[in-house]
Amino acid sequence: MDAPVPDHRWVDVGRSDDTDSPSAAIEAVSAALGGREASLVVVFASESHDLSVLAEHAAATAGDARLIGCSTAGEISTDGPGDSGVVAVAFGGPGFTVATTEVTGVAADPRAAGAEAAAALGDIAAAPHRILLLLTDGLAGDQQEIVRGAYSVAGAGVPLVGGCAGDDLKMTATSQISGPRVMPDAIVAAAIGSDAPLGIGVRHGWRAVGDGMLVTSSGQNRVVELDGQPALDVYCDILDVPAEARGDADAFTRFALTHPLGMSRRASEEQVRFIAGADFDQRSLVTIADVPQGGLVWLMEGDDDSVLAATDAACADALAGLDGAEPKGMIVFDCIARRGVLGEDGIGREVARVAAHANGAPVAGFYTYGEIARTQGVAGFHNQTLVVLAVA
Repeated sequence: MDAPVPDHRWVDVGRSDDTDSPSAAIEAVSAALGGREASLVVVFASESHDLSVLAEHAAATAGDARLIGCSTAGEISTDGPGDSGVVAVAFGGPGFTVATTEVTGVAADPRAAGAEAAAALGDIAAAPHRILLLLTDGLAGDQQEIVRGAYSVAGAGVPLVGGCAGDDLKMTATSQISGPRVMPDAIVAAAIGSDAPLGIGVRHGWRAVGDGMLVTSSGQNRVVELDGQPALDVYCDILDVPAEARGDADAFTRFALTHPLGMSRRASEEQVRFIAGADFDQRSLVTIADVPQGGLVWLMEGDDDSVLAATDAACADALAGLDGAEPKGMIVFDCIARRGVLGEDGIGREVARVAAHANGAPVAGFYTYGEIARTQGVAGFHNQTLVVLAVA
């Protein structure tokens, strides 16, 4: 009997809810590999695990495949969302070429770190379709600067996609994984070349509340004044922020998860900025990325209908990029704030919608502290948004 012909390109996903870190790593990665040799394995893991132990066993199980990953604020796979688990996605077959990089010390110079991470693209220059997948520490520096640095190397012809690692909403420290190593304040990147198209969709589903306001003072990931008034006071007054959130940092962050800032942009949707906290002494808003002084912003809100409509639109946009080909897999980077709007039942419906768009292809991803999707122009860092990568 003739030996089976291996798939020219394949994508598969594995998941484990085992609380034992070595067992979870082995189970998830083995399921994604399915006995095959892969070019790349990407691992999304809860920080409830011992990530050093988990990375060591994941890398050993992946064999010769390149392995990157990060900590999460929740994991996503074809069968739904989850917490405290491990999800692995593997890319294999001769239709893929892969190179990886790791960069530490990101907060000191995010733009230089982004450029260094993008250097992996030089190893896949001959591939007809290319992307750069970035997993970053969203608590380290201005993430838009990372995107600008990566763009300076990638240029307009290579899309950027990915997300910021999470730590289950502790907002203290996140972890990036490269092979058996676990690092803070880092970027891990995979340059992926394919002989078939790769499509990206990005939508948020938030709506503006009230009129636009001028950012009259900002800097270093803080919005200090809106229309000449302390930004925190304006935010609290317009949105009628509950009393307990006006002086308690944790309560404020929970409220702000579902009330981001929108910034004017030329694309069809405003660009959203996640408000990570408040400085109660300075009366300013703390953001994950820069909000330019002199720009126009809105306060925003959403509901189940608007957020799920954005899910459908992001999936449709990603699939449209495949030029009619069926997806081999879909990777999603979903902001933890969207999870806050939808609730536990709603996120189950959201992942089911993504799986329906995938039409039988596997789905993997994680809940993020920020999303990366640059398909045109230099801007490409998003908050409170869904980013979908479809792989033909």
